[in-house]
Amino acid sequence: MSNKKSAISPTREENFPEWYQQVVKAADIAENSPVRGCMVIKPWGYGIWELLQRELDNRIKASGVENAYFPLFIPLSFLEKEAAHVDGFAKECAVVTHHRLELKDGKLVPTGELEEPLIVRPTSETIIGDSFSKWVKSYRDLPLRINQWANVVRWELRPRLFLRTAEFLWQEGHTVHADKADAVWQVEDALRIYKEVIEDVLAIPVIIGEKSAGERFPGAVNTYSLEAMMQDKKALQAGTSHYLGTNFANASNIKFLDDAGNLQYAHTTSWGVSTRLIGALIMSHSDDDGLRVPPKVAPKHAVILPVIPKPELATEVNSYADKIEQILLKTNYAGNPLRAQVDRRDLRGGEKNWQWIKKGIPLRIEAGPRDIASNNVMLLRRDSDEKIQVSLDQLAAVVEKSLNEIQSGYFNQAKDFLNKNIITDIKSADEFKQFFASDSSSGFVQAPWSEDEVETEKIITPLKVTIRCLPMNVALKQGAKCVITGK
Repeated sequence: MSNKKSAISPTREENFPEWYQQVVKAADIAENSPVRGCMVIKPWGYGIWELLQRELDNRIKASGVENAYFPLFIPLSFLEKEAAHVDGFAKECAVVTHHRLELKDGKLVPTGELEEPLIVRPTSETIIGDSFSKWVKSYRDLPLRINQWANVVRWELRPRLFLRTAEFLWQEGHTVHADKADAVWQVEDALRIYKEVIEDVLAIPVIIGEKSAGERFPGAVNTYSLEAMMQDKKALQAGTSHYLGTNFANASNIKFLDDAGNLQYAHTTSWGVSTRLIGALIMSHSDDDGLRVPPKVAPKHAVILPVIPKPELATEVNSYADKIEQILLKTNYAGNPLRAQVDRRDLRGGEKNWQWIKKGIPLRIEAGPRDIASNNVMLLRRDSDEKIQVSLDQLAAVVEKSLNEIQSGYFNQAKDFLNKNIITDIKSADEFKQFFASDSSSGFVQAPWSEDEVETEKIITPLKVTIRCLPMNVALKQGAKCVITGK
């Protein structure tokens, strides 16, 4: 362990879950709300979500999907139409049973019981399916491709900010198709969009694959996920895309006349990512000094910190800081205007500097009397301890280059970590158990599997291990044997 003093205590190595909570707090991105299991997303955290949302939304629309909005409340009878679906979400549902409050003995009491309970949406397949059944009549109405940005509620027993909260924000795509091939294309296109955003924007490498039968979305025929490795070498599901077959079409009566005049049930899909991606960003990139935000989703790319050693120099230094800000605001990064601000708060320089380090802003720019005299600034990068003296006429170019290097550097660092912690040489159940039973071993085991879930559960459950996915584009060697059963 390094003897260097860090801003976050405990460190990642000492206690990763608590380190995560302290990074969230130190970066001032979210806090627990008075409602158990819910969170308040603060401006810096919501700024990350807005930029992530914009990147996703632009790509979703470019693929031909349109945005719409559907009700927050779902009649209980709608969920009952799809047995596997309601069974999968039953334990997580929040239920509305009354429609008003009355004052009795000085207390507000729910009255006016509803004829039918309403579920606060855990996901929207059933309520959207009802609309689709009215919108789809003919093959000419297909494909129907809709996306919704919304909040959902799933009652979590052990909440963690961003990772598992009772209420969270997400997008959910829902589409209807005439045949399986077109629906499967849509499922794969959603995965393409997610991979592009998660890797190119959030700088998090992912493994894409199909979920095992036991891990499928309730009611789906096939579920595909994007799996990421966090710095504790554990997996985080970063997004999912589902081929629902005709299961939900049968339940919601989504039928159409094909070009031969025959009535057919449609094939449907659903896919989504959520604010959990901010949790993935934190656990992939942050260090023991706090958050590190990839530039493409940083609410601010750079902050200018005026260095004012004497009060009488304040006007001159602040004027110089404004000049720096104007240079940066006229600069482009990744196709958008660069986001910068001058921090004029009446705080000590060291305190101000550390606040921005803990927030993870990519660049800090210090400017004081000496810099004014030499027409320079001091540039500090969040990804290193390096200080670079830069002249004003070179500032825009150096800032753009630095942001590109930070963005790619975060991805390459995470990619190297992932590759180093994928274990491919485990051949038997005994080796598997020995590896995961060791306190010093963790990571992803990639191995052949016979999909015998009964035998697999006997081994993996005591080890607290899960099957993440069956990776796409990974070829099995001839004669490969299941790591669990030896088949």
